[in-house]
Amino acid sequence: MDGVALPRAEGRARQGTALAFLGVLAFSGSLPATVYAMQGVNPWLVAIGRAAVAGAVALVCLKATKNQLIPPKHEWPAYALISLGVVFGFPVFSGLALAMGASTSHSAVVIALLPAATAVFAVLKAAERPRPLFWVACAAGAIAITAFTLTQHQAKVTWPDLLLVGAVISAAIGYTEGGRLSRETPGWQVISRALVFSLPLTVPIATAIALATPVNPTPQAIAGFAYVSLISMFLGFFPWYAGLAKGGIARAGQTQLTQPLLNLLWAWVLLGERFGPATVVAALAVLVCVAITQRART
Repeated sequence: MDGVALPRAEGRARQGTALAFLGVLAFSGSLPATVYAMQGVNPWLVAIGRAAVAGAVALVCLKATKNQLIPPKHEWPAYALISLGVVFGFPVFSGLALAMGASTSHSAVVIALLPAATAVFAVLKAAERPRPLFWVACAAGAIAITAFTLTQHQAKVTWPDLLLVGAVISAAIGYTEGGRLSRETPGWQVISRALVFSLPLTVPIATAIALATPVNPTPQAIAGFAYVSLISMFLGFFPWYAGLAKGGIARAGQTQLTQPLLNLLWAWVLLGERFGPATVVAALAVLVCVAITQRART
């Protein structure tokens, strides 16, 4: 039995990693799209409005498929953490960091700390136990990113850096809780219910901000806002949560270490950003680390 179960478990883990990478691919356009959206929309409206729009779409999807809109009461604490983490925390913190002058490429490399943070929360909240090699590679990636951040600011940590750390912690909590719930509930339903759960806050807040701030709906701003609302906040979570559930939150979550390279590509192609050798070296270092973590089975 063990000889049969092991290949099956490994196959499931690989499938989970592949699904998680699809989620990462969707998320990798979030920072450039946020920059586009903020060209015509207040940063706070981009952060909260995207959740309101995604929540409305999620509500329609749940109704159309005749699924339960509100999760069972015993799951409310978990959904509250998902909402605080990925519906409010990550969009607000990352958006404000970009608004305060952090470049897309710099933000992407700092946010690559996210897989390490997710692995920690997977141990604390989801009872996962990665092997020592996993933690060595994970720590190496975190050290590479920390060194990169300090060299970019003459060994000083800036307010945008602190906001990005807040984004990392927020997302790690939301990813862990969502991945844990997706073991029993399809991932698309988990993110949909989290968004619907948040609607009583996101809709009135977004409406108030929209009425109080100017909006310049340029084509780029509309495209950016549509992307972060429908892809980053909603559709990207379908394969992401499914991947975390199948591949293990700690292991599959390490696929997000590939996001800096993807972000650098989008920042260069879409925004024309230039970056130095240190940025490329840091991104390649974390890519090596993710390859090692994928060989260290949970």
